[in-house]
Amino acid sequence: MNNLIETRRDGAVMMVMLNREDRLNALNLAIWRQLAALFEELSADRSLRCVVLRGAGKKAFAAGADIGEFATQRSDPAQAAAYDDIMRRGLAAVAACPHPVVAQIYGPCVGAGLELAAQCDLRLSARSARFGVPVGRISVVMTLPELAGLQKLVGPARMMEILLEARVFPADEALAMGLVHRVVDDAALEDDVRATVERIQANAPLVNRQHKAFVRRLDDARPLIPSDLAQAHDCLKTGDFAEGMAAFFEKRPARFTGA
Repeated sequence: MNNLIETRRDGAVMMVMLNREDRLNALNLAIWRQLAALFEELSADRSLRCVVLRGAGKKAFAAGADIGEFATQRSDPAQAAAYDDIMRRGLAAVAACPHPVVAQIYGPCVGAGLELAAQCDLRLSARSARFGVPVGRISVVMTLPELAGLQKLVGPARMMEILLEARVFPADEALAMGLVHRVVDDAALEDDVRATVERIQANAPLVNRQHKAFVRRLDDARPLIPSDLAQAHDCLKTGDFAEGMAAFFEKRPARFTGA
């Protein structure tokens, strides 16, 4: 991926790393393009069971957008709209990934970096992490689709606080707001992510994917219909269901195949 995004696969787990450590993994247009293409590819790979998204090194998840691009790629409304289309495709590809996506967060996770982390299913934070949306300080507006992803996590009152005060705040405060799921010491984060991934992989992968789809469906204001309810019974037709039942009665770990 031209070294802007690095990937490493370990069995059924893919690690995706934003690779601009010298720029605190600031997100530029090329990264957004590559994120979209990569996550669309990962979504089609049914042999995967989990994706871990992180920044290179341990200094930052992503310290926002690459501010230099405002002069070259986002200097007028037409350029900004074209840029936003590409960025939103990247965000949408992460959000739509059927596999569980875990964000591993060190250091700054602000602005566009926080928008990206908000698309993940779990956000596990080191104590060094810092969060916020300080775009008001440079007279830039967070647009509606990106704001929506964060507001779903914290609600409108907290969202107003984050935007109007434009503070960069510590991990424990982000935990209290609901932006992250857990905060651990920096030295413990890799082990915590690894243990989380192991717990995710202990579930039947088809069930994990279906639960993700169900949670998204409940975000939709349309009333549930019989076909929505019937999807919960699809798991009973799978080989993994038979394996899960057998493993339970035989008192052994299940060996799920995703079929």
